[in-house]
Amino acid sequence: MTLDERTVQATERRWIALGVLCFAALLISLHGFVLLLAMPAVTAALGASATQQLWILDVYVFMVAGLLITMGSLGDRVGRRRLLLAGAAVFGIVSIVAAYSVDPVMLIAARAVLGVAAAAIVPSTLSLISTLFPDERERVTALGIWGGCFTVGAVVGPIAGGILLHRFWWGSAFLISVPAIVVLLAVGPFILPEYRDEDGGRIDLASAGLSLAAILSAIYGLKQLAAQGLDPRSIAFIVAGAALGWVFVRRQDRLSDPLLDLRLFRRRTFRVVLVSMTAYAMLSGGLMVFVAQYLQLVRGMTALTAGIAMVPAMITSTIAFQLTPRLARRVRPGVLIPVGVAVTVVGMAVMSRTTSTTVLLVAFGIEYLGGAPLALLGTNLVIGSVPPEKAGTAGALTQTGNELGLALGVAVLGSVLTMMYRGQMDGRGGDSLAQAILSSAPPAVLDAARNAFTAGFQLVAGISAVALTVVSVLLARNLRDLPLLRRD
Repeated sequence: MTLDERTVQATERRWIALGVLCFAALLISLHGFVLLLAMPAVTAALGASATQQLWILDVYVFMVAGLLITMGSLGDRVGRRRLLLAGAAVFGIVSIVAAYSVDPVMLIAARAVLGVAAAAIVPSTLSLISTLFPDERERVTALGIWGGCFTVGAVVGPIAGGILLHRFWWGSAFLISVPAIVVLLAVGPFILPEYRDEDGGRIDLASAGLSLAAILSAIYGLKQLAAQGLDPRSIAFIVAGAALGWVFVRRQDRLSDPLLDLRLFRRRTFRVVLVSMTAYAMLSGGLMVFVAQYLQLVRGMTALTAGIAMVPAMITSTIAFQLTPRLARRVRPGVLIPVGVAVTVVGMAVMSRTTSTTVLLVAFGIEYLGGAPLALLGTNLVIGSVPPEKAGTAGALTQTGNELGLALGVAVLGSVLTMMYRGQMDGRGGDSLAQAILSSAPPAVLDAARNAFTAGFQLVAGISAVALTVVSVLLARNLRDLPLLRRD
């Protein structure tokens, strides 16, 4: 075999390996969304209380967010392929357990373990992409395909859940992942490379516990803030999360081999992009939740119809993820990323002024069109700005920022929307539009409630547009010296 033939074969092997990693990303995304439509059937079958329903939905996200940093660092130390395959194996086994749960507590426990397994898979896929594609242009293309698979999972998940529930029982929503896991475990050991930091040392268990406790407390407090408003319980959890986070940071400063190397944050590109990605997740993610609520509560759509109405925006996002790598070869990141964020601002600004469902959905698509450069090139910049042995930790930080940003967006923007609603309703129709509908309020009160919710939604869309304008300017100023993508 000639040198050229070996090079072609190695190149083909890398792209096949990418396909395996994207398969894993699609699996995690699909699982995160497939349960949305299954919850009524789960509730009926297991007799879950309102509190148990929330935990069935939320515990998965809590565990993913709380363990991403630990798992990213663990993968750097013990081997990224090893951690990915171990996580996949646990995910497949526990999916079967979840599908045959006999009571809500069993299902909540299974969902928690699924979250642990997912936290092991996500940063491992990102860090392995950085290993497979040292060439920056190829890495951006690979990340675009990887990110597109996450978006496809968000589109397909609810629809697949609806189809499965129509033909089978609720547990099939969990079993959908098992065949994919079998394929991943069969192919992964032979096609995926292994990478580990030989000098990584041991995981500091105290740091891992502090990280988990800090993030879980903060996210739980933010979710309570979104649901209950500014009450002592939500404030206590947010303060506890901040305090535990401060202790975690102080501990990392003292350790010779920290779980999170704080020196990474001294890199300007790393710091600015990570903060900007978190802010984007906060503003765009929070607004996505309220778009779904608007379609159902104001426009009277069912959950499935609202999900289908939002599919074009997800498809737009998928296309944008594929176009961004090509644009990035001709346009510098310091221009492409801020311009993309500015496009998102345009979509949000339109949403802040329209009452037309069609215009709203078009603007929603524009919003997601503009987010791809920041999500894709931002991830590349964060991972590319750290040493190879820290890629798992860097990838985990991007995903943790997304989770925290979304929770913060729903809480903060949701509080603004609620205040606007209460101010206009003056005690009529309960504390929310959903309460007004459930209480069968008189038609005049319902009309006023829908108008109040719409006004609140438009306000948070406008606030998001202004805040993201600031982010766009920040990115333009700090990334202006970055060159075009390199071909190494």
